[in-house]
Formats: sequence, structure tokens, C-alpha cells
Amino acid sequence: MSKIRTVLFDLDGTLLPMDQKQFVHAYFHSLYAALEPFGFTKEAFQKAMWGSVGAAIQNDGATTNEEAFWRAFQTFTGIEPKAVLPVIEGYYRREFQEVSKSCGYTPYAKQTVERLRKKGRAAVLATNPVFPRAATESRIRWAGLSPEDFLLYTTYESCHYCKPNLKYYREILERLDLQPQECLMVGNDVEEDMIAEKLGMQVFLLTDCLINRSGADIARYPHGGFRDLQRFLDETVLA
Repeated sequence: MSKIRTVLFDLDGTLLPMDQKQFVHAYFHSLYAALEPFGFTKEAFQKAMWGSVGAAIQNDGATTNEEAFWRAFQTFTGIEPKAVLPVIEGYYRREFQEVSKSCGYTPYAKQTVERLRKKGRAAVLATNPVFPRAATESRIRWAGLSPEDFLLYTTYESCHYCKPNLKYYREILERLDLQPQECLMVGNDVEEDMIAEKLGMQVFLLTDCLINRSGADIARYPHGGFRDLQRFLDETVLA
């Protein structure tokens, strides 16, 4: 078995505890308030947002996820991105910070990442890149960490695929010149995170905020809470 050099972490529901439905509700509510002056109804806003996120998730690599998102947004709304982006940028600096109240916090996130780095292992934030850099950096800080803690963190500006597309993980590996056997993927979503195993990565399913849409048998994966993860890292990564 190859030595694990790099640990990839999901963010939402992994390093940053949350109920995803509560987070999305709080996020969309505050973002709608910021964009309401453009004349959106709530229904039209939600349709545009979900459609644009869906376009990023289905991105085939021809463009960045950012470009796929905003192309779809303009299709849904008829509004050019350049008219909206200054408002969006201000939103992420200000109102978005209140969305942190919909999230939890665990000191184990910072402890785990710092311990890996002290032991000479790299940490990568493999969060689904449907958010801009500003939003991702904010959520990193909500988790008690800083962007500098990670060798790489994925955002919609820099990525061409999304989870659960295996090309998302391949893009990370190619960018960092890593082999899958040298990596461990830690996440809370069976469908989006554990799929990295198909590339040859080791995986660990964090169950504190488990997402298991299909009701898959999770016994086949190393799994548990943060204390279980720390024991797993001691045995497989730091031994």
C-alpha cells in the first residue's frame, strides 16, 4: 500500500458541520434579499439558482464552472452577469457572513488538519466547486481554519468539473502531480465523496453529518465521527 502523502477534505458537513437543507435555506434567503432589486420573484430566483448550479454540476470541462454557472444564469434571467457581479461580490463580503449562523462548529476540524500538517502531510480542501472563491474562503474560516492551511482549495473559478464526476478528482490529482494511491478522501457524502475510491484513493466517511441519498450500505467504508477519523489517520496515514 502506498504511503498517504495528501488528505483531501470535503468542507460542508465535514470540516464545517451543517444540516445542508438549513444552510441552503439561509443562503438562498439572504442572497434573494440582495438580488431582489433586480425584479426577481422568489420562484424565479430559485429556478435560476438551482438551474445555474445544475449547469455547473453538469459541466463537461469545456469551460470553468464559473462560466457554466453564469451562462446558465443569463439564460434563466436574461440579465448579463456583469450587471449582477458587483452586487454578488458585496453580498459575499457582508450578508453572507450571517449565513454562518446556520452552520455548526467542531474544534476537531482544525485539530485534525493542523496535526496532519505538523506530521508532514498536505491537506487539500476538496469542496464541491459551485461557490466562488470568496464564499469558499469564508466557509473555511467559519470552520476555524484559514485558506493557507490547504495546499489547494477548489472553487468555481478554478475548476472544470464537480462532484460526483471522477474528472473533478482527476483534475486535482493532475494539478498537484499526485497519484490516487497517495491520497485519502474524507467526506460526509456517500455519493459525492466516496466515489473517489474508484480512482484508487483511500476513503473515510465522516458520519457526523452523513448524507446517504440512496441508502447505501456504509459498512464497506471506513467510517465514524471525528474521533474515529483521528484513530484511522493514526493507523493509516501517520503510522
